[in-house]
Amino acid sequence: MKVPLSWINDYVDIKDISPERYAEDMTMSGSKVEGVENTGENIEGVVTGRILKIEPHPNADKLVVCRVDVGDEVLQIVTGADNMKEGDFVAVAKDGATLPGGKIKKGKLRGVESCGMMCSEDELGLQEERAHGIMVWSKETPLGMDIRDYLGLNESIVDFEITSNRPDCLSVIGLARETAVTLGRDFNVKTSCVRENGGNIKDYISVEVKDERLCPRYSCRVVRNVKIQPSPEWMQRRLEACGIRPINNIVDITNYVMLEYGQPMHAFDLRTISGKKIIVRTANESEEMTTLDGTRHTLGSDTLVIADSEKPVALAGVMGGENSEIADDTTEILLESANFNAVAVRSAAKMLGLRTESSSRFEKGLDAANTIPALERACELICEFDAGEVVSGIIDVCAPLRPNTEIPFNAEEINSFLGTNIDKGFMVETLKALGFQINGDIVEVPSYRGDVEGMADLAEEIARIYGYNKIPSRLYTGTATIGAKNEKQHAEDLVRSTFTALGLSEIITYSMTSPQIYDKLSIPRDDYIEISNPLGEELSILRTNAIGSALEALSVNYNRRIDEAFLFELATTYHKGGENGLAVEKQQIIIAMYGNIDYYNIKGILEQLFEVFGITAFDIEPETSNPIFHGGQTAKISLRRQTAAIVGRIHPMVAKNFGIGKDCYAAAIDFDLLLKCIKLDKKFRHLPKYPAVTRDIALIVPDEVTAAQIENIFRKSKSGILENYSLFDVYKGKQVEEGCKSIAYALTFRAADRTLTDEEVNAAMDSILSELDKKLGAKLRL
Repeated sequence: MKVPLSWINDYVDIKDISPERYAEDMTMSGSKVEGVENTGENIEGVVTGRILKIEPHPNADKLVVCRVDVGDEVLQIVTGADNMKEGDFVAVAKDGATLPGGKIKKGKLRGVESCGMMCSEDELGLQEERAHGIMVWSKETPLGMDIRDYLGLNESIVDFEITSNRPDCLSVIGLARETAVTLGRDFNVKTSCVRENGGNIKDYISVEVKDERLCPRYSCRVVRNVKIQPSPEWMQRRLEACGIRPINNIVDITNYVMLEYGQPMHAFDLRTISGKKIIVRTANESEEMTTLDGTRHTLGSDTLVIADSEKPVALAGVMGGENSEIADDTTEILLESANFNAVAVRSAAKMLGLRTESSSRFEKGLDAANTIPALERACELICEFDAGEVVSGIIDVCAPLRPNTEIPFNAEEINSFLGTNIDKGFMVETLKALGFQINGDIVEVPSYRGDVEGMADLAEEIARIYGYNKIPSRLYTGTATIGAKNEKQHAEDLVRSTFTALGLSEIITYSMTSPQIYDKLSIPRDDYIEISNPLGEELSILRTNAIGSALEALSVNYNRRIDEAFLFELATTYHKGGENGLAVEKQQIIIAMYGNIDYYNIKGILEQLFEVFGITAFDIEPETSNPIFHGGQTAKISLRRQTAAIVGRIHPMVAKNFGIGKDCYAAAIDFDLLLKCIKLDKKFRHLPKYPAVTRDIALIVPDEVTAAQIENIFRKSKSGILENYSLFDVYKGKQVEEGCKSIAYALTFRAADRTLTDEEVNAAMDSILSELDKKLGAKLRL
């Protein structure tokens, strides 16, 4: 919000403070200043003058020679302007003067000396578009007066950044109050005095509010015998400094009061109000109206409007209607000062694409108690400008106002909270200066400070005025705590470090997905959880399976012609059945890959992860029933007789559904189950002192027997001396009968306390072969 310092000075005497110091002090107290603009700083040596005589130029038809009195001398100036006459007052740039466009020097124009220049508005930087002729006026003006002082250009305009929780500072009075408290000056706001001129407002208008929730307060006055004319120059200059274009005296007064009090206002041409009645209501479905900017809008049923007995005449809190705007021949007006629901105004402005000074204030939540003071100020200005006669009486339709918030006041608690030793008297005086009332140990918050709700807010008010820079910095003195990651977080880090070391890249995908993902995966649609307010159909449910998200990431890489992609994700899935209607969350580790790889690559990655997690005992068996995977190249890994992972090649049809034209492999690992089996503690074991004994055995087993079944018997060997085993050959051929295969292992035997004898090793071998024969029908191949 831009505010001229001269306007602030009407309420707080700050003439002795430089704009730079003012900006710094206000920023430090919480009213951030984005910048200070000094108007007229590019103008020097320009004064007021009066044209005494105009004569034709002897050598040019389109030029004239003027004699201009500038107080201390009479200058001869040659000009091509034709919009002035003798006796007019003008802005004169004397020899050596500085303008926004450069310096002025005397010289000759077509042989006649010109000792300066008469300036136009654009040459003074008062307007951007090119002016037609020079700047002239007829009002009696002291000659030789600095044009900056005459036009009020010697001004500093401060641009404040007002946060959304401080709508009270979207006004000159609010910023002046902050200024007075920050600088320790007196704050002076006079009560408006309205001179009523007879009549009764109820003979002119009545007001009905359909929903007091949407319009807590609607106040209005009627002005008759209105004279539409330009507003005074000082008001126009202030409006322009704040970025508002002057229009006429009535409209300018409503805009001026909005800036001064922070209360948006609107003026209706009373003759356009049908039935002499204002109705504050929501629009009828598809009702239409044209706003002041000439745009026709179709309104929704939740749009709040100001209407008469027949039609809408304004969008409440946003913009007036074209059908009720002030015209040059308007003689009676209705002045509106109302309070509208912030959400309703915001919704209407957003839906219709109208962002106005009025809506930007209402949507932050304004003080309903401010409508009458603003209305009285507008009527006072109308009387002061002799712009009309105020009809007696005010119509004020007001719902019960919210009582002011009361907060317990404890100076010791505030000091403890801030880590300060601020005097209680300073606290009390500061709060009173900000408009708070102190009643014993209770603080009553003013109605315009809806952002103050508790002790912490009071402490903030005191701290910012006391000065954040005065609060000493101290080291934390509370009980020390040592942060550390829990077991699950350590495990997640271990997954990430292991996979990235193996060349995989981590991805993070949305937990939300589309029901169509199940069709792509060729699996039935689970009993998934639907999102009540989805962004779209593609993000309308919570996933129960994260493989689809990983395959979508693979698809993106494939379609961007990436040769290979090795991805993993620590993903969360969501399932019905949780307590209190909440979801059951499960965590999976998903691996998805394509490139120069096969099943054994991805299986090896899982085995490496298990090794890092200290998991050595697990079962692997073929998996043929999962439609996501290829039946002949997929395995199920079990831990503690529970499925811990599915790993294998994605079914070609599923890959095609995702637009992947290469063989791709994936794994889904139950991370929660892995956490239950993790063994990260490493135990020291001495290097062996005694030699090992190795034996190779080749077994003939039925085709359906797996290596995992054989190795499970090795692990359960009761001999206590089998140290290691390693598969080194699988053979099917002429020497092996039909329906069987040969599997060869190298077995390593060792004892920690002695050298093994052949008898001990033979006994262990016989025990193992006996178990293999009994449970798997395995025979020793001779």
